[in-house]
Amino acid sequence: MTGSASTLADLIAGIQTGGIRVVDLTQPLHASTPILQLPPEMGQTWKFELQEISNFDSRGPLWYWNNFKTGEHTGTHFDAPGHWISGKDYPNNLTDTIPPAKFIAPACVIDCVKEAEKNPDFLLSPDHIKAWEKTHGRIPKGAWVLMRTDWALKRPQPDEYINAQADGCHTPGPHPELVPFLVKEREVIGFGNETVGTDAGQAFTFDPPFPCHSGMHGANKYGLAGLIHLDQLPPAGAIVIAAPLKIVRGSGSPCRVIALVPGK
Repeated sequence: MTGSASTLADLIAGIQTGGIRVVDLTQPLHASTPILQLPPEMGQTWKFELQEISNFDSRGPLWYWNNFKTGEHTGTHFDAPGHWISGKDYPNNLTDTIPPAKFIAPACVIDCVKEAEKNPDFLLSPDHIKAWEKTHGRIPKGAWVLMRTDWALKRPQPDEYINAQADGCHTPGPHPELVPFLVKEREVIGFGNETVGTDAGQAFTFDPPFPCHSGMHGANKYGLAGLIHLDQLPPAGAIVIAAPLKIVRGSGSPCRVIALVPGK
């Protein structure tokens, strides 16, 4: 057996014996899945809707299946570079053309739970990353940086999760200075969040606005939003698999995000 084949065999054996845990980082997708409401003059995303085709009945006696409809950026989802104006001109920047090897990468999990509990508008900064690195080592090139807030666990109701006020949503996210730092200084593959989007809720007021979308996708990087269970990942050492549907010219996609974690 070659070295690479042995590595794959060890991986499967580890999963089967529990030496490697598989953690589901995906929220259930259903009619009550929270979505962002854009200003009424703009286009709106569809809520998730499941329509039964047949259920072992006269419509199909041997099968159960459904139609569904929703927006590309609903629930736990992947953002492709072509989702944002800053990333629209890259080649292979949409869900059907991104090289599949990009969907598998190491993860660095930054614990911001206490900060987000005190302040729903908490912003993760380069200084927080540098403090994390003093304990866990430098963020490796090509890694996901995942912002753990336990937001979905602590706010299970849609209104709490979106946390919309008269002046917009109030949810934690990256500081405007963090994104260029991660892109240029750490060369990450992307940024992930446990809220409805990769940017903070008040990011439309920032300079530049929506810095995660603008900066990450402007550097041909990716986003993961709507994650959950980052509490089950170690700060470093996990591998994330986040594969969007292969939608032709898709700007993103709901996806089943899983992590491989060492140890029982």
